[in-house]
Amino acid sequence: MDERYWFKQRRYGLGATPANWKGWAWSAAFVAAMAAASYFLSETRPLPFLAVASVLTAVFLIVCWRKTEGGWRWRRGRD
Repeated sequence: MDERYWFKQRRYGLGATPANWKGWAWSAAFVAAMAAASYFLSETRPLPFLAVASVLTAVFLIVCWRKTEGGWRWRRGRD
């Protein structure tokens, strides 16, 4: 596997899974950022929380898509 890629293609379905420590660290950072946003914003300010969560998710997905070996497409296990 090329070290440039942090994720590998899933065998079934759409998306990717972490392939090395960088992918796992990126996923953990996303979960931590979402937990922090939820803790500080969700109860008292739902609209800012939705905005922050949307931006965090978009950035996470863009980085995952760019750092996945072979890109994303629907897979049926035979590829």
